[in-house]
Amino acid sequence: MPKFRVLLVDDEQDFLTVMGRRIESWGYEVMPVSGGKEALEAVKQKKADLAILDYMMPVMDGIKTLKEIRKIDVKIPVIMFTAHLEEKVIQGTEDLMVNAFIPKLSEYSDSQSALKTTLDIHRKLKEKDNS
Repeated sequence: MPKFRVLLVDDEQDFLTVMGRRIESWGYEVMPVSGGKEALEAVKQKKADLAILDYMMPVMDGIKTLKEIRKIDVKIPVIMFTAHLEEKVIQGTEDLMVNAFIPKLSEYSDSQSALKTTLDIHRKLKEKDNS
């Protein structure tokens, strides 16, 4: 069975590198891209099983990117990473079907554990759908 492919979208190269390595260490294939336009190309080519988007990016932020992704693929699971997990971030995204909002860095939560759990759930759902 092919590896579960994760599209990781963030404008911070250091974050892409560190988080990409961490996700790979969990057994996932990671496709790091540095912006919304690259993310849209990957989704169009059906290269990802799940997308992780940064909320704050220049040119196309996470919400704009997600709106465009939903025009291409309404079913791809999406996790939104945000440095500022506030109610205003979440409001207005209900129709965009965000599967999880995970804080990038927080003293109050283990964001890596939350991310791994979310990835594992979606991988298992995909495996179940394919069986």
